[in-house]
Amino acid sequence: MATEIPDEIRQKGERARHAARRLATLDSRTKNAALRAIAEQLHNAQDEILQANARDVEAGRAAGLGEAMIDRLLITPQRLKAIADDVLAVVALPDPVGEMFDGSTLPNGLQVAKRRVPIGVIGVIYESRPNVTVDVSALCLKSGNAVILRGGKEAANSNAALVRAIEAACQRSGIPEGAVQIIESQERALVHAMLRAHQYIDMIIPRGGAGLHEFARENATIPVITGGIGICHIYVDKTADLRKALPIIYNAKTQRPTVCNALDTLLVHRDVADTLLPQVADMLAAARVELRCEPRALAVLEGHPAVRPATPADFDTEFLSLVLAVKVVDGLDEALDHIHQHSTHHSDAILTEDYNAAMRFINEVDSAAVYVNASTRFTDGGQLGLGAEVAISTQRLHARGPMGLRELTTYKWVILGSGQVRA
Repeated sequence: MATEIPDEIRQKGERARHAARRLATLDSRTKNAALRAIAEQLHNAQDEILQANARDVEAGRAAGLGEAMIDRLLITPQRLKAIADDVLAVVALPDPVGEMFDGSTLPNGLQVAKRRVPIGVIGVIYESRPNVTVDVSALCLKSGNAVILRGGKEAANSNAALVRAIEAACQRSGIPEGAVQIIESQERALVHAMLRAHQYIDMIIPRGGAGLHEFARENATIPVITGGIGICHIYVDKTADLRKALPIIYNAKTQRPTVCNALDTLLVHRDVADTLLPQVADMLAAARVELRCEPRALAVLEGHPAVRPATPADFDTEFLSLVLAVKVVDGLDEALDHIHQHSTHHSDAILTEDYNAAMRFINEVDSAAVYVNASTRFTDGGQLGLGAEVAISTQRLHARGPMGLRELTTYKWVILGSGQVRA
C-alpha cells in the first residue's frame, strides 16, 4: 500500500517538480545572476540572519548542546561573509549542464554522445550547520536542480532567515518559484515522509551524525548519498620531515576541531616516536588538546599533564573536539591495518619522504580523500576548487569526497541519425 504523503511534503514536492523542469533549461547567465543576487541579499539581510542565529544559539545552550554543536550552529559576520563568498565562488565555476562527452560516430553513421543534465529534485536532511542551507542551494541552482531542505530544529530560525534571503534573491532574478524550499515543520514524521516521497524527490543527501545516516539508509525508497562522518588518521612514517609534520598535525587537529575532516587519530612510527611525541604533546597542550594514548605512546609521554590512557573505543570515535587518540606502530603495515580496521573512509594522510611508502598508502587506503604530506582539513569543496559542497560522500557509487556541481548531475544519451533503422 502506498505511503500517504503529508500535505507539506506533497505541496512543496509538486512545486519543486515544476521548478526543476524550468531550471533544467535556464542558461548559465541567468543562474549566475541569481547566485550574485543571493550573495548580495545575504549581506543586506545580515542583521536579520544574525539575530535569528542568536536565538538558535541561546536556545541551544539552554538545551545543553555541547560546544562542538554550538560551534557548528554559530554564524558570525565573518562566517556569513565566507558563506556569501562561497556562493560567488560557485559563479566562477564552469556550468556542467549541457556538456557533451564520450562522443563517437558508429559504423552505421549514428552520432552518439552523452549530455550532462540535472538530477532533478534533491532532498537534503541536515543538522546544526546553517551554512549548509546556502551552500546546497547555490550548488543546486547552478547545476539546474530544485532542492527541498529539512534542517534540524536547533537551527530552525537561522535556516528560515537564510531561505527568506535566498527566495528574495531568486524572485528578482527569474528563478522559478519552488526552486529552493525548506520544510518548516520539525515533526520527525516529515523526515520519514521525505525519504519515501519518490514521486517528488530524486536523491536524498543526509548531513549529520551516524544515527541520521543509518535512519536514511534504512527507510528511504529514494537513492541516498551518505558521508560526512570522519575518523581521520595521520600516519607519521619513519622518514617523515618532522619540521613539516608538527604544523600539519597541529592544523589538522586544532584549525577547526568540530568538523568531519579534523584529525582524530595520530599513528607514529616507533623509530620517531621518542623524538616526535613529546613535541606533539607540548604543542597541542598549548591548544588544550587532550591526548588519549595506547600503552607504547603512553610510555613515551609518561607524566605529561595532557595525556590520558586510551580505551579501545577512542580509536573508533569521531571526537569533534580537542581530543586526539595516539598510537605507536611498528611500521607502515601496522598503520595500514589500523586504518583499515577503524576507518570511516573519509580522509587519511601519510607524512613521509619515502616515495614507495607514499604510493603504498595511496593505493591501499580506501578513503574518499588520501593525502601525502598535507593536512586532512583540505577535504572541503571550497578548498578543492568546487566552490562549495552539498556533502562529502564516503560511498563508492556515483560520487566520492566533496560533492560539487558535477556530482549533482547525471547524463542522457543523445543519438543523432539520418534515417537509420535497426536490421
